[in-house]
Formats: sequence, structure tokens, C-alpha cells
Amino acid sequence: MVTKAISYTSLGVLCAFTASFAFTLNDVGIKFLSGDYPLHQVVLVRAAVGLVIILSIFIPLEGGFDLLRTKHLRLHFIRGGFVVFANLLFFMGLSEIPLSEATAIFFISPLIITVFSIIFLAEKVGPWRWFAVAMGLVGAVIMLRPTPSSFQWAALLPAGAAFCYASLHTLTRKMGGTEKASTMAFYMQLTFVITASLMGLIFGDGQYAEQDSAALKFLLRAWVWPPQIDMLIMAGIGCASAIGGYFISQAYRISEAALIAPVEYTALLLSIIWGITIFNEWPDSIAWAGMTMILGGGLIMLWREAVLKKKTARTRLIPAQR
Repeated sequence: MVTKAISYTSLGVLCAFTASFAFTLNDVGIKFLSGDYPLHQVVLVRAAVGLVIILSIFIPLEGGFDLLRTKHLRLHFIRGGFVVFANLLFFMGLSEIPLSEATAIFFISPLIITVFSIIFLAEKVGPWRWFAVAMGLVGAVIMLRPTPSSFQWAALLPAGAAFCYASLHTLTRKMGGTEKASTMAFYMQLTFVITASLMGLIFGDGQYAEQDSAALKFLLRAWVWPPQIDMLIMAGIGCASAIGGYFISQAYRISEAALIAPVEYTALLLSIIWGITIFNEWPDSIAWAGMTMILGGGLIMLWREAVLKKKTARTRLIPAQR
């Protein structure tokens, strides 16, 4: 029993890391395209490609198309709504602030997930993890730069995305006992397709595109037929999104939310690397300070989780004294 629990924990961590890597590649592609295409067009192509991958690979791997039948259709679309808003807010933020800073601010989401796991899932969190949450939140406040001379309203967009993302994965954990990861990934991508299609019908002609904000321009820009190379990038984004969506759903389905959330901090390190090497975005001293505190909070959570798991395993291996 202990071995099985440990194996599920290891698998959940591996799934979360794979998802984080895929999602950062997705972010790079979105940021690269943000100056030329409307967000809803990129999201529609991404989601359509994601659906094809899920239906052709992940659904057959987990048991076939019967998995699409669900008794929790309403919850799937609520979950899909959370992820749609999380993505839209985060990607709008990417159009105005550096990739590493947007990702760092977004990473108050694992801290929120930890709090939500206590409130909604009755999971236990000790003083060390509470300290980690506080440390990460202080880092996020530093990243927001809450002074009149340096504050950017666009920094609030990834913060809003973080709350939506935390709600998404708290619901994922609640549904994980009855729903397969591929089922959740399918309905998530389907929600993207429906939402992006509706946005295209409303905003696709570009009549509302004259905005001072780069984020609003990205959201409301007119549809453009992309050249082949950009279409390939959009398709690549779709592949990364499908892989990330499946593996993060799998991670939260089989492991505790409070364990998986800190693993996603690897995306912060990757975003710094991509930001420097691809976009030449070097974090300043304030950004480094905030990111260090956020990363430190995540590492404390990981360390504490490892200690608790080891103690639990030892306790179960010692015969009870009568």
C-alpha cells in the first residue's frame, strides 16, 4: 500500500513537470504571435489542434470514446470556463509585461491552490506550508510593484488568471475520483473552441480593435490569415496545450493538490530562461527579489511534503504496540 502511494506521488510529480514544460512552450508561442493576431484566433487554432490530439491519442489510450460520456457535464464546463478566463487574462498580460514577470505573478496560483485545498478539499496543511504561502504572497506583491510610479495595471491580469487557475485545479481534484484525465482535457479544449468561436463572431471584424492598451488590442484585433510558418507555430501551440492539459489533469487527479501545486514552479525557471534567450527580457532587481521569494515558498512546500511522506511511510511500517 505504501509503495503504491509513493508510486502515485512520483507519477503525479512527473506529470506536473511535463505539463509545466509544455505550458511554457505554449506561452512562448503566444507571446511571439501577440503583436500580429487576435488572441481568440490563436486560441481557436490551438484548441482545435488540441482536440484532434486528445481524440486521436489520449482518449483511445484511456479506454475509447465511451469516456466522453459523463454525469458531470455542468462541472466540466464550469472547469472549462475557469481555464478559459485563466488563459485569456494571462495571455493578455504577456502582451504588455515580460514573460518571466507574468509567470512569476501567476505563480500565486499554487499558493491559492494550497489554501483552497484546505477550504474545499479538507486536506491538511501545517505551519511550514503556511509560512511558504505567506513567503510566496509577499514575493507576488513585490512583483506587482504597488507604487504609483512603477505599477502597471497589466500586472493584475496574470494575478486574476492565478485565481481562475486555482479554482480550476481545486475542481479537478474534486472530480478526479470519477473522471479520467483525457475526459477532463477533452471538455476543457471543447470549452476553448466554443468560447473562441463566439469571440471571433463578435470581435473578429476588428471594429473594437482601436485601443490604447496592447492587451486589449491583442484581445480585440481583427482576424488575419496567417502565413504557413505562423500557422505551424499555432499548431505547435495546440500540441503543447493538449499535452500540458492532459498531464496536469492527470497530476491533480492522482495526487494531492498541495503536493502538485509547488512542482509547477519549474515553469517559473523555464520562463526566465525563455525570456532571456528568446525575447532578451532580463529581469531587474525587483523582479529577481519577487521571483526568489515565490520560488523559495514553493521549494519549502516541496521539502516539507517530502518530510511528511517519509514520516508517514515509517509510521505505517512499524507494527502497532498492543
